[in-house]
Amino acid sequence: MAANMYRVGDYVYFENSSSNPYLIRRIEELNKTATGNVEAKVVCFYRRRDISNTLIMLADKHAKEIEEESETTVEADLTDKQKHQLKHRELFLSRQYESLPATHIRGKCSVALLNETESVLSYLDKEDTFFYSLVYDPSVKTLLADKGEIRVGPRYQADIPEMLLEGESDEREQSKLEVKVWDPDSPLTDRQIDQFLVVARAVGTFARALDCSSSVRQPSLHMSAAAASRDITLFHAMDTLYRHSYDLSSAISVLVPLGGPVLCRDEMEEWSASEASLFEEALEKYGKDFNDIRQDFLPWKSLTSIIEYYYMWKTTDRYVQQKRLKAAEAESKLKQVYIPTYSKPNPNQISTSNGKPGAVNGAVGTTFQPQNPLLGRACESCYATQSHQWYSWGPPNMQCRLCATCWLYWKKYGGLKMPTQSEEEKLSPSPAAEDPRVRSHMSRQAMQGMPVRNTGSPKSAVKTRQAFFLHTTYFTKFARQVCKNTLRLRQAARRPFVPINYAAIRAEYADRHAELSGSPLKSKSTRKPLACIIGYLEIHPSKKPNVIRSTPSLQTPTTKRMLTTPNHTSLSILGKRNYSHHNGLDELTCCVSD
Repeated sequence: MAANMYRVGDYVYFENSSSNPYLIRRIEELNKTATGNVEAKVVCFYRRRDISNTLIMLADKHAKEIEEESETTVEADLTDKQKHQLKHRELFLSRQYESLPATHIRGKCSVALLNETESVLSYLDKEDTFFYSLVYDPSVKTLLADKGEIRVGPRYQADIPEMLLEGESDEREQSKLEVKVWDPDSPLTDRQIDQFLVVARAVGTFARALDCSSSVRQPSLHMSAAAASRDITLFHAMDTLYRHSYDLSSAISVLVPLGGPVLCRDEMEEWSASEASLFEEALEKYGKDFNDIRQDFLPWKSLTSIIEYYYMWKTTDRYVQQKRLKAAEAESKLKQVYIPTYSKPNPNQISTSNGKPGAVNGAVGTTFQPQNPLLGRACESCYATQSHQWYSWGPPNMQCRLCATCWLYWKKYGGLKMPTQSEEEKLSPSPAAEDPRVRSHMSRQAMQGMPVRNTGSPKSAVKTRQAFFLHTTYFTKFARQVCKNTLRLRQAARRPFVPINYAAIRAEYADRHAELSGSPLKSKSTRKPLACIIGYLEIHPSKKPNVIRSTPSLQTPTTKRMLTTPNHTSLSILGKRNYSHHNGLDELTCCVSD
């Protein structure tokens, strides 16, 4: 019962797609709609897969800086698998709010600010546990450090010197120490000090009566007297007493100089009514994030002025009224909601029949389907071949699948458990990876368009190369003739961006191999080696075509250019040659060997 009860402030999983990972959100409000449904106003958290590669590089740089300053386990002490899974636990807080149906909640999780004094392995040891250290702004695509970090560690501790012995002189620089502003052992009594403070308040009230701007802000005598009784007036009066060695006559003369009475104002009096309204609006949106308040609402105010006004504003009746209003609104809203466990089958679940896995993600438009295309296919994450339930994963034409354990990990953490070989080389580069000849080759999985698992996303994360070598195997040549119905070369040529279902072609070829064993097929042509082509070009150089140009005259119109029939030969290897010469298929081509 308690596991299915969700309250304001809980971190929960939301499902917006049956195939994509869960969304991680924090519940801010629970509201009941007019139709009787419950909607949750939530704060958005983003994963690494949701932001751009440029911002991921900034996040990695920030993580390295934290590791250098931290005294706990560094990343070098972690294994490749731990580094891979740790990236799935990192989130990015945002100031973005959205409303989602409460029925889409799929469970609880825990999100905490990254603790520099705690080992990162503690987040991997706990299920459904995440951390964040940066704030992501989806509107401007930026990452900033969170202002709410707890400053714990030796960097933020004061250095306490040893206690001075009796008679030992203090060698510290006195100008950097605090300045004394009050002496409790003064010659004045408490009654005399209170009388002087009353005089200071009266002078402050009289000064506000003479000031035109103050008369507009405090039109009544009571408001002027209340403003004159604030702390700024009392601090000025006590400081005046201390500077004049607690001489009352001298201090009173300073309160009323020749130019008129001294007027002391604090931030509550300096701010206008419109500025106060802007501040309350900003406080409702950003909370106590004074940097954002100053940047978006009050750029003409200093940060010190805004902070000082905030703590003074909390002592006013306006703050008390707003606090009571919010408490009344909170009483009318829902405190918690019960969401039963979601038990409907996932559309990506692979159905089984007679104990054998059924066909999943079959290619559309093919006339031949193998009986069991996924029979014996391993999990894309842990390479397991047995599971009580399988789920399709990735593009439909790839026919990839995950076991039940890896599917739950994918939904919760947005990635796959095990890093791929490309991920391991990225985490710990070897000397062979520095060779440009090795780096120029892509993995077989990436060349075939299969999902690359270094980021845990079905999308390929390997960048395409501009130069590559495409070699046609004998199996492909035979498949062009045997599997014409499934392969459909003309349709595939019109849609080069759609991958070919090679699993279905392989299965069809295996079924028809017995029928064609009596009459083996031969390829239409055989590509001749490069040495034969070079030898032929050296013996048969091409001639430069002659261009016949007619001389223009006034009597006859200008004739078009007449070209002789081109001779498909070349003077050198760099000359233009047709496809037949490249492949040695010309009827006059002969192979010349050394």
